[in-house]
Amino acid sequence: MSPAAAPAVDAAEVRRRTRELLAAHPPATTDRTDFLKARFDAGLAWVHYPVGLGGLDAPRSLQQAVDAELAAADAPDNDPRRIGIGLGMAAPTILGFGTDEQKRRFLRPLWVGEEVWCQLFSEPGAGSDLAALATRAVQDETGDWIVDGQKVWTSSAHLARWAILIARTDPDLPKHRGISYFICDMTDPGVEVRPLRQITGEAEFNEVFLTGVRIPDGHRLGPVGEGWKVAQTTLMNERVSIGGSRIPREGGMIGPVARTSRERPELRTPDTHQRLLTLWVEAEVARLTGERLRQQLVAGQPGPEGSGMKLAFARLNQEISGLEVELLGDEGLLYGDWTMSRPELVDFTGRDAGYRYLRSKGNSIEGGTSEVLLNIVAERVLGLPSEPRNDKDVAWKDLSR
Repeated sequence: MSPAAAPAVDAAEVRRRTRELLAAHPPATTDRTDFLKARFDAGLAWVHYPVGLGGLDAPRSLQQAVDAELAAADAPDNDPRRIGIGLGMAAPTILGFGTDEQKRRFLRPLWVGEEVWCQLFSEPGAGSDLAALATRAVQDETGDWIVDGQKVWTSSAHLARWAILIARTDPDLPKHRGISYFICDMTDPGVEVRPLRQITGEAEFNEVFLTGVRIPDGHRLGPVGEGWKVAQTTLMNERVSIGGSRIPREGGMIGPVARTSRERPELRTPDTHQRLLTLWVEAEVARLTGERLRQQLVAGQPGPEGSGMKLAFARLNQEISGLEVELLGDEGLLYGDWTMSRPELVDFTGRDAGYRYLRSKGNSIEGGTSEVLLNIVAERVLGLPSEPRNDKDVAWKDLSR
């Protein structure tokens, strides 16, 4: 006789487990990191992940019940804005393609926030055309991979312990087929991180130089040569995490400009008032669309729809921040602090209008340029014909650069 199936986890069960966690580890008297570790071990980090890896093999929708109970108890969170790359990009990729050993090693400290992650994808000559990357990984006689190259626009590289990295392992194959995917230790010899100061004055981005960096084969994700397939999981999750994050009504960029318009009616003109109303409605539509997208994720992995959400996020942020500067008039030209700094996170709403205006310019570049995402939406959502590609069957080494 086969063993009885384990009972399905429902909302009542996750609430019971959450209350047991709170009783055993009262947030008011438990060290923050200890509480987060206990939450992970109880399967309440990502309830839809497997048992033993922060989850309960439960429906993703039940995470809301856990989060509500913990918020009511004023329990600490894992500071998701600081570790967003790990949570939104590295974790689902490791879950999908990692070995059992890799999942056990990386997921718990990633979720708890003990180890920060960054993404080594873009290069000076491979941004929009990411598959054209030139960073090389060559396997030596020990089985390790020796990596040489340069990456750019790397958020949090100055804070990160680990990086998700794609590199070319076979230049004789067409560009999409000769790539492999690795986990890189950012503390290893040969990894050099240099700040990239932005128009905001900050250096949240970096360029990373890799010189003879040794990566063990045990830190490869997926088969050799199939890194592009693995990277697609990362990129789809990245776009959902950027464009589809959960925010309350009037959250995000629309909040500050709406408050300014209410509190200082003397600044309003009929034109700016009408534009604000239009953008408020569009921001609310985008918020509700993001909620629907998250509900769709309950049934599976993110698809190309996340590219549409990320497109909307970039356009709205730029239009809203432009309206805010215009509404404020001369005040909108002021800028609080241009001191060079290397922040731990990006705070769109906690600073002044000038910062929001300047920082939003990067929204249409980071996480996939708007032009590339428009192609993805056209081809994979609307079903329009693909753009002609004359490099599809040409070896990477034979491409003109």
